[in-house]
Amino acid sequence: MTDLALGYLSFPFLLLLIFLRAPIGLAMLLCGIGGLWLATDGTTVFMARLKSEVFSTFSNYNLSIIPMFLLMGQFATYSGTSQSLFNAAEAWLCHRKGGLAMSAVGACAGVCAICGSSLATAATMGKVALPELRKYGYSGGFSTATLAAGGTLGILIHPSVILVIYAILTEQNIAKLFAAAFIPGLLAALGYMLTIAIYVRIYPDQAGTRARLDYRTRFKALGAVWPVLMVFGLVVGGIYTGWFTPTEGAAVGAMGTGLIALFSGSLNGGMIFFIVLGAGFYNGFLALTQVPQELSTWVTMQGFSPWTVMVLILGFYLVLGCLMDSLSMILLTVPIFWPVISGLDFGMTTEELAIWFGIMVLLVVEVGLITPPVGMNLFIINSLDKDTPMTATYKAVLFFVGSDVVRVFTLFMFPAITLVFI
Repeated sequence: MTDLALGYLSFPFLLLLIFLRAPIGLAMLLCGIGGLWLATDGTTVFMARLKSEVFSTFSNYNLSIIPMFLLMGQFATYSGTSQSLFNAAEAWLCHRKGGLAMSAVGACAGVCAICGSSLATAATMGKVALPELRKYGYSGGFSTATLAAGGTLGILIHPSVILVIYAILTEQNIAKLFAAAFIPGLLAALGYMLTIAIYVRIYPDQAGTRARLDYRTRFKALGAVWPVLMVFGLVVGGIYTGWFTPTEGAAVGAMGTGLIALFSGSLNGGMIFFIVLGAGFYNGFLALTQVPQELSTWVTMQGFSPWTVMVLILGFYLVLGCLMDSLSMILLTVPIFWPVISGLDFGMTTEELAIWFGIMVLLVVEVGLITPPVGMNLFIINSLDKDTPMTATYKAVLFFVGSDVVRVFTLFMFPAITLVFI
């Protein structure tokens, strides 16, 4: 069997392991190790790779940004930031029709800006906002759909762990990717709020209101979140202005949120790296078999329009995003698809193309997280509200999916929107 055939056969075997509920990191590690063993017909290359890959993965300076951002998110969680953000948004919007739902989306955006994880944001805000939404007359389906959609903002809004991984895989500047994600992330939050406003006018019985709060209460609630806003502004502003690198910015953010948690009196106290290691072995095996290069050559020879290829790849990500977590998907597919895209002429520089492609991929993955019937965020939020039928969540979330489709189409047709700060 040729190395190329071995590489192609590894895909169904990998999917079989995932289907059998093997952890994605372990599945990629086994496929990578097994493939290297068979392709090199011996232990010499395999053992050398085992030694070098483990060291190079865990000593990569760029990856140190990930535990810093995760630590920043944990400190913020312990300090009660998610509750404070929701309370502040609620104080200013609660009296409007759909205002509590808009508050939840705004709070999700704030939590995403701290933890950078869609699934973690959905789970955290579900616990904070869901009881309040139900208390003031919001239907179960509308409430769960709103929080599931709001949770997807974690993929784009800084500090996104997925963006960091993508930057490392494609050898791009992390700060520029963060800058490119700013407008798409802002459009996502505003689009969801507009969707809520439209939904409550079509179905006025699905949402309630509460009494308008006085300005003293509003400013008091807003004052509770100023330390977090200050840390976020320092981290983002410092990275964009070049005061410090993204890794240093992550350390500053972790220290800042740690101090907030400490002074608030709330602080009492490697799965990502394992996935990265497994992806490293598997991608090394694919590189040895020349699968990415052969696939790129085949696509080029077919004479497909670059835009047609892009649409097909984004469609694949939309389907896969319903079934697999975003980190695993990016690690598995980007080393295969990026050589294909980089070999096509989109009228952009290589750096611009890499940044635009990365943002578009994350946008579509985000849509997959809330696309029925198997969007992962839908199941996370629905598990927090056992009394709401999944079908009710599906019905309401289609409005948010529609908002996402409009945004994806706009950014696909006008790449300059994404690249304006580059």
